[in-house]
Amino acid sequence: MRESTSMRIALNLVIPLLPVKRLQRCCYPVSKECRVHLQQPRTRMLNIWVLALALSACSGPEEQVVIAEPATKQGVPVRLASVQLRTDNELFRFSSISRVRQRAFLTFQVGGVIQGRSVELGDQVVAGQTLMTLYSPSLQPAADAAQFRLQQLESDKAQADRELERLKTLYERGVIPQQELEQQATRSEALVSAVNNARATAQQAQSLLREAALLAPFSGTVEQILLEPGEFAQPGQSVMRISASTQLEAEIKVPAHLTDGLRIGQSLTAWRSLSAVDSNSAEMHVTILEIGQSSTGENSLYPVVVALPEQQIRTGEALEIGIPERNEPALIIPMSAVMRSADGLTVFQNINNRVTRVAVDVEQLQGEYAVIKPGTLAEGAQVVYAGITRLADGDLIEVLP
Repeated sequence: MRESTSMRIALNLVIPLLPVKRLQRCCYPVSKECRVHLQQPRTRMLNIWVLALALSACSGPEEQVVIAEPATKQGVPVRLASVQLRTDNELFRFSSISRVRQRAFLTFQVGGVIQGRSVELGDQVVAGQTLMTLYSPSLQPAADAAQFRLQQLESDKAQADRELERLKTLYERGVIPQQELEQQATRSEALVSAVNNARATAQQAQSLLREAALLAPFSGTVEQILLEPGEFAQPGQSVMRISASTQLEAEIKVPAHLTDGLRIGQSLTAWRSLSAVDSNSAEMHVTILEIGQSSTGENSLYPVVVALPEQQIRTGEALEIGIPERNEPALIIPMSAVMRSADGLTVFQNINNRVTRVAVDVEQLQGEYAVIKPGTLAEGAQVVYAGITRLADGDLIEVLP
């Protein structure tokens, strides 16, 4: 093998140096001159072979080509996560805004023109204080007429009673017949009903007259003034809003399955949405006051009202209230570790730095984690959650920190 290689190299070096002479055309029978021309290439070819052998003999030993062995195969770099057993309760946060528990829009029960206002926006008021007055031209005359009618009927009733007593005396003496006495008694009883009716009418008129003055139903603060003096107020139209200065609350809407574990008086955790992270007042404890038993609208959410601590929060602040969900122990893995294959949902499990494809059954998703049914994976098993696109079943892996 080495000699043939040397011979080939020598020929490649010598042949280009030899002159090439074109052979002349010969005819048969071959003449002596043509025979000489035919023998010259043979001699020349023999000389070439001799020279090539000499060059190959003078050449040194051929260097052996060393074929490097392939490097050791490196694993695919991946990151691993352990299968965890979730035993704690999931906490869901719902947004809300703090408000006062006692609040009211105040209205007049009668229509009329706003005559006066004795309070301003933001003033503190006490229960029973007059806030606004209203003028209606028919209220006072109606009250007076009802009172006069009552007085008249009361006088008629008193006169009928006296007449009945006089007729009783005459009847006992035998002066008048019994029929006349009975007629007077019937007239007196009818006046009793008329007096009672007139008294009720007079009370109603007085009540409507008192409705011309708007009184504070409880102590609090004037939050809003909707009508000014000189404007006309319809019966039942809101003219002012007040709220109590104490007792704050917040309302949230939660799904039905979260209300099963709640009860009146239960303590929950709340956070201020706009507070600093290192603030001590960012987290607080609240108490459940009311739990709705029915939903309104199309969202099927149930209202839950909680009481807020007055020392830590003010009305109108944004809050987040945590509602716990009672969960059974379950296995969770990162959602990025789950992939879809022809056989369904699978993961790559690490066993001695080699991956094995394992089928999993995902029950639900919770944030960045997937809840799986136990069976194929046990607690503490390692699964690949980063680098799975470059893996195949049985590949060697390199675990990255």
